Amino acid sequence: MVDIGVFFLLYLFVINFTNQRRFYMKGSAWLKVFVFLFALSLCIASVPAYAQQKVITMNFSNFFGAAHKNSILADQWCKEVEKRTNGRIKFTYYPGATLTPAAQTYDSVMKGIADVGESVLGYTSGRFPLMEIIDLPLGYKSGYVATKMINEFYKKFQPKELDGVKIMWLHAHGPGILFTKNKAVNKLEDLKGLKIRATGFSAKTAAALGAAPVAMPQTESYDALRTGVVEGILNPMEAMKGWKIAEVVKYCTEDYGTAYTTSFFVVMNKAKWNALPKDIQDIIEKINVEWIEKQGKLWDEIDQEGREYMKQRGNQFIALSKEEEARWIEKVKPVITDQVKPINAKGLPGDAALKFCQDYLKANQK
Repeated sequence: MVDIGVFFLLYLFVINFTNQRRFYMKGSAWLKVFVFLFALSLCIASVPAYAQQKVITMNFSNFFGAAHKNSILADQWCKEVEKRTNGRIKFTYYPGATLTPAAQTYDSVMKGIADVGESVLGYTSGRFPLMEIIDLPLGYKSGYVATKMINEFYKKFQPKELDGVKIMWLHAHGPGILFTKNKAVNKLEDLKGLKIRATGFSAKTAAALGAAPVAMPQTESYDALRTGVVEGILNPMEAMKGWKIAEVVKYCTEDYGTAYTTSFFVVMNKAKWNALPKDIQDIIEKINVEWIEKQGKLWDEIDQEGREYMKQRGNQFIALSKEEEARWIEKVKPVITDQVKPINAKGLPGDAALKFCQDYLKANQK
């Protein structure tokens, strides 16, 4: 960093030097002017350096616990932004819903309580109608594919319902399937009346299959299963280890034909984003693209870890026959059609959005 005082002293030194040497020739005045202008120009050039060193502080609120790999990945994003901006951005990271509750994170970011936040769109059911198409039981098989799809979906449809924030990236977990505590579910009849923790459209899926859905955030699910408040849960496999759900269930019914996903967001307060220098915005946008890829791969990785954790505990996996799976698929069809109709009625492209998802999954899932 250039110091104005240093150059002022340099200027005085040269003036004094020329006087002492009696260089009172005709050009000495021009020499003084030249030195002064040189020092001044360097001082002016130093002003951006001062400005660039201003540190912009932000906080990041995440409902994932500190040890969960999704939380670790978000923390790594913070550190990557700090690194690539040469420390011009500094984050304070709050995992485990310690800054904002999961269901209030989106609003907290809009209000500036959190500068950046990660949570689930489905925790405020009905607020994001077009995005909720992602969460329908479309037969997901991979968190990587679901994550890539949701970002392509956003890019294509640009839902106005998300205009209140700046999207960093979106992601979606691997296949959401059924886990039960004491009762093995081999067929639809086994599910009838069971209290199943489910949120958003997974709750509608549970009801369509004959269960009794109970809505609650993921953070409350372990205790609800442990104490018998609910008898099962619709979850991705990763939750078996990431949220320790395998400790309070015994059975996994692999109903992949009706598997759903959940839409997650990582968003920044819009005013905070707009106030950032353009070069910092460009850096963050580039990092976000990289994190979509990392996030998708991570979902598949932790799904596999969840499966291994289930096996280690001796929990039982139940594969539906093709005939039984067809029965489940038929049961959830109204959940899909009933969701699209009101979206169309609002003037939103519900049919086009559903077709996009179905075509994407058909083309990208094995």
